[in-house]
Amino acid sequence: MTAPERPRVVAVAYDGLCTFEFGIVAEVFGLPRPELSLPWYSFEVAAAEPGPLRGLGGLVLDGARGLDALAGAHTVVVPGWRDPDETPPAALLEALRAAHRDGSRVVSVCSGAFVLAAAGLLDGRRATTHWRYVERLARARPAVTVTPDVLYVDEGDVVTSAGSAAGIDMCLHLVRTDHGADVAASVARRLVVPPHRSGGQAQYVPRPMGPARPDRVGASAVMDWALSRLEQPLGVDDLARHAGMARRTFLRRFRDETGETPHRWLVRQRVHAAQHLLETTTLPVEAVGPRVGFGSVETFRHHFRGVAGTTPSAYRAQFRTAPSDR
Repeated sequence: MTAPERPRVVAVAYDGLCTFEFGIVAEVFGLPRPELSLPWYSFEVAAAEPGPLRGLGGLVLDGARGLDALAGAHTVVVPGWRDPDETPPAALLEALRAAHRDGSRVVSVCSGAFVLAAAGLLDGRRATTHWRYVERLARARPAVTVTPDVLYVDEGDVVTSAGSAAGIDMCLHLVRTDHGADVAASVARRLVVPPHRSGGQAQYVPRPMGPARPDRVGASAVMDWALSRLEQPLGVDDLARHAGMARRTFLRRFRDETGETPHRWLVRQRVHAAQHLLETTTLPVEAVGPRVGFGSVETFRHHFRGVAGTTPSAYRAQFRTAPSDR
């Protein structure tokens, strides 16, 4: 969805507040960004219950607005929930439904997905939550297609993230959707995090680890190697050779370490590099694809739409700022 001039983001607070998840939302959307030459989000907090509200670590939150703050918000965020098995307050569920009906983008971090599910906003949609809770969510809400091995799921007007720090990935994704890749990268630098983490939360699920092999390169080293030569026609076989593994072994190991296939990772990295060029240069669209390793304009357009949800030309029209030939 297209962001208005100064999008209003409202975070829902509750007794037993998940302070880390709440802090992520406040940091991304509430912190002033004087380094950016655009109107930043306005940020408010809405109390789901009478205060003062207690949070983990002794934090006490008082003075927040009531649930009426959700009305007219561009984005409403539920940052976690105190107990996935507890039914949220009816007033909160109705306020979320009303905000969604009126056009708000409704978002959850971690266990906050259980609140959106209780409001019926995830029925018939894909969604995710912390890997510890995915089976519980699937059992409790069979109308929801629970996607366990991702960092976030964007359904347009409803967005859910996996556990805890995956909320950072999701919030940066929302900034990227509203303001473009360069703005999201600037926010990520301020947070001292990568603008986009690879893979999904499958890589964080506990599993037995095999013995290390000194003749093999791990996924992170292969990624660094590939990122420095995206313009080259690299394929899975090239990555496997650099890792010192047979193709099938490399595919399995890469998926285990990152949660996705090397082909999908390569495509996404090339699209991210293309987004940067479209935002910051006047290179013709036909020249951008080869710069980031796509073999033809048709392939570039196909994969760009698959990752960014729009065409390269439309993306440039929306997000290009101070372009220059390079």
